[in-house]
Amino acid sequence: MNLQKDVLLEMQRRMLRIRRFDERCSKMVRFGQIPGTVHTSIGQEAQVVGATMALDDGDYMTGNHRSHGHPIGKGSRLGPLMAELVGKATGVCGGKGGSLHLADFSVGSLGESGIVGSSIPIATGAALTARIKKTGQVALAFFGDGAANQGGLYESMNLASIWGLPVVFLCENNQYALSTPARTVTAGSVAERASGFGMQGVRVEDGQDVLKVFESVRRAVNRARAGKGPTLVEVVTYRFNEHSEGLRLGVDYRDASEKERWKARDPIAIFRAWLVGNGLADDDAMDAMDAAVLQEVEEAVRFAENSPDPDTAAAFEDLYTNPVETLPCL
Repeated sequence: MNLQKDVLLEMQRRMLRIRRFDERCSKMVRFGQIPGTVHTSIGQEAQVVGATMALDDGDYMTGNHRSHGHPIGKGSRLGPLMAELVGKATGVCGGKGGSLHLADFSVGSLGESGIVGSSIPIATGAALTARIKKTGQVALAFFGDGAANQGGLYESMNLASIWGLPVVFLCENNQYALSTPARTVTAGSVAERASGFGMQGVRVEDGQDVLKVFESVRRAVNRARAGKGPTLVEVVTYRFNEHSEGLRLGVDYRDASEKERWKARDPIAIFRAWLVGNGLADDDAMDAMDAAVLQEVEEAVRFAENSPDPDTAAAFEDLYTNPVETLPCL
């Protein structure tokens, strides 16, 4: 792997964009500025950015309930994303999707869903479209360890393998499905299940290292684009915050020492040290990057605050597609 300096610095910038965006969202939830709740990717930024930057600009991806980071990792503008979270007309979905159901077609994000595992078949369908149209595109389906036992995943993997589709199935194993430890409900590693479908399975043990994630996902993407079929990638990572912001379960299901051990593996701090240690940046430059990202997030908040609410008539738009012309039966 031989990445240019500007690409490496962009990895750090995108991880910072996700971290500062999510931190701001967490604060806005506490002050009632975002309806409902949000699920942050704080702690998982290396896994998100390493995977999304392994894609080409024209590639597809689908997310899950924890999916602000995915479009940010692929280069989304923060203003329309923030506007979507607060339900404004300038949001990426016109304020109709909110935190759990946003999409940003401008970066190939086909959508996310609060229904566990439901976006996996959509990515598989996008990969089928790419193969039929011979566009050379690849689809990446993000899902958590909680979705690793959903039937839709295995139906999708089966079809993808049979048809040789250009799709990468990526399990974001942050080790807890809400409060359920993965070890109590999932036998073996998720990546090992690939062999049952005749596809490659890859497990990235250190999902806090953005370069390790990038390298593994990039290989899978290249295989898919070369017509060599799908890959199942499992990335071991950790979320620092609660499952969702403001959630109170009344019991701490994670050991304090476990959380501290993982926080010591902060992916942003790790990569910053790597960049500085390899002479690609100094501390002043890293501080300036962080300050610029913070300013970008605040500008996104102002954009959302100054945006109009959706017109009531818009409630009836986007419900149905235009009729599709069909060919007569032969």
